[in-house]
Amino acid sequence: MTAQAETERRPMVELQGVTKVYGMGTAAMQALRGVDLRIDEGEFVAVMGPSGSGKSTCMNILGCLDTPTNGKYLFKDVEVGALTRNQRALLRRHHLGFVFQGFNLLNRTSAVENVELPLIYRGIKAEERRSRAARALAAVGLAGWEHHTPGELSGGQQQRVAIARAIVTEPAVLLADEPTGNLDTARSIEIMELLTAFNRDQGITIIMVTHEQEMAQFARRVVQFRDGLVSADQANGEVR
Repeated sequence: MTAQAETERRPMVELQGVTKVYGMGTAAMQALRGVDLRIDEGEFVAVMGPSGSGKSTCMNILGCLDTPTNGKYLFKDVEVGALTRNQRALLRRHHLGFVFQGFNLLNRTSAVENVELPLIYRGIKAEERRSRAARALAAVGLAGWEHHTPGELSGGQQQRVAIARAIVTEPAVLLADEPTGNLDTARSIEIMELLTAFNRDQGITIIMVTHEQEMAQFARRVVQFRDGLVSADQANGEVR
């Protein structure tokens, strides 16, 4: 990357001295102990760490599903902590996409109807919803599967539906929590190649929690958590 390109990179999300404490008194548990983390527009970052390291708490804060006890969370230079609950909900709805290990699809609802859900919350009219959902399914390789329910799809196909649902709103950031955790190796690689393509071709910033080193290799950068702190931050095999 040229020096000019480096200077043009803008922070998408940034944590500054973020702490998170659950409980009070002797029962208090400090999940985050002063995390500093910056992720720029267009990055693909894998977040790793043992159970209890703070990585999931960090993701919940980045996804506006939780708030810091202390410190600042900036989204495109806007301090999220200064927003109201409704404003944070709008930020989630309009700027973030989510993919989960368990797919989180509605079982009795067709693939295209599952993908339409975020557009319903945005108030998009039915005809446009259906058109955009069909395009999103085609983008993940599921053209022709629009009217199948999750029970009629394989695990890999269900995760593709979940990814289509996440990208149908054209989010700035895609937060993926163990997206390959329920899949075999071949299907996992397919999903990672799909995420890589969305990052490369559409510029979607991807932040992915994973415990699988093989899947983390698809990211351009790996952030390691331990004991509530960032213990390592590496790109292309070199410490940043």
